[in-house]
Amino acid sequence: MPAFRFEAADAAGDIDKGVLDAESARHARSLLRERGLVPLEITAVSFTPGAVQGALRGRLRSSELTLATRQLASLLAARLPLERALGAVVEQAERPAMRDRFAAVRSEVVSGQTFSQALSRYPRDFPDIYRSLVAAGEASGDLSTVMSRLADYVEARSALAQRVGLAFTYPAIVTLVAVGVITALLAYVVPQVIGVFAQTRQKLPFLTLALIALSDFVRHWGWAVVLAMVAGGFGLRVALRAPSFRLAWDARMLRLPLIGRLVRGVNTARFASTLGILSASGVPLIRALEAGAQTLGNEALRANVVDAIARVREGAPLSRALAAGGQFPPMMVHMIASGEATGNLSEMLERTAATLSGETERRAMALTGILEPALILIMGGVVLMIVLAVLLPIIEINQLVR
Repeated sequence: MPAFRFEAADAAGDIDKGVLDAESARHARSLLRERGLVPLEITAVSFTPGAVQGALRGRLRSSELTLATRQLASLLAARLPLERALGAVVEQAERPAMRDRFAAVRSEVVSGQTFSQALSRYPRDFPDIYRSLVAAGEASGDLSTVMSRLADYVEARSALAQRVGLAFTYPAIVTLVAVGVITALLAYVVPQVIGVFAQTRQKLPFLTLALIALSDFVRHWGWAVVLAMVAGGFGLRVALRAPSFRLAWDARMLRLPLIGRLVRGVNTARFASTLGILSASGVPLIRALEAGAQTLGNEALRANVVDAIARVREGAPLSRALAAGGQFPPMMVHMIASGEATGNLSEMLERTAATLSGETERRAMALTGILEPALILIMGGVVLMIVLAVLLPIIEINQLVR
């Protein structure tokens, strides 16, 4: 049965919005009138098989997907039918994009599609691992348990990315403020102060002359520097679309002393968590590896997994297949080997993910702990040099007067 997004007015004139199921737009209007509402706008949110996801407004946020998954897990655990559980998610949705998306999914489920098939219509909002786990839950008949595990996975994945991002927020703000303050000093304050010394015709110290030259450069060529940086960023973004350049760039990123460890840690923790939850849900290893590869944001690590998939198909153990590429941490490889030897691969993968997540978070906090005072010292040093460049001519004038 199709779903329709409606906007209607009640007897008091208040506007009510929502989604309801009806056979047609006329049927939807009749249902609204039975509720005592006056239909103002009726829009279909169900789609033909050839429709694209772009027909729906917006895109699901990570927090919305986490909330909806947790709600579905709780409702299904209470033995509520999937159709009614999806309807409850639609009714509680706050944003139109979320309400429309789950209304369309519910419409597909009501028409006879499985939950995983309905989700596959919207790959941008429901990634491969999400659909694979739902399909595994449907096959095992225990969808509520799988959805609960999936909610934990989505929350953990979002939490790690947020913690690492928040750790670098303060240094980024300090850097932007420092650059802005120094640029303002060089472009507006320094020229006015230095202009006084030009009338004295005294020989200026080298530090003051260097400051004058730098100030002139910022005032006359600052726009060119900004334009070059923007052009460089745009050019890099275009170049990263080429597979060969992206692979070389990502491989170099992994070799950087500090940033490389963070990038490797975030990606491997996500990959291990994906493999662990898929393995525990009964998804075949090859299928789990293919889904896990999609979660990797680094092409060098993804190429390592693609090579590992080919080796596993040939009969090689997972630990040896991943170790052949040399991109994954030895600790992860040893943990996987231990899981294969004991028959507890999924448990060892989940432990590995927890260990890597904690280690990555500690490294991020340690790095930001070093960056924060370093940035303050650098900013203070630059400001000190500007102050000295201004004060030195004044001190020389005072000495001449005496």
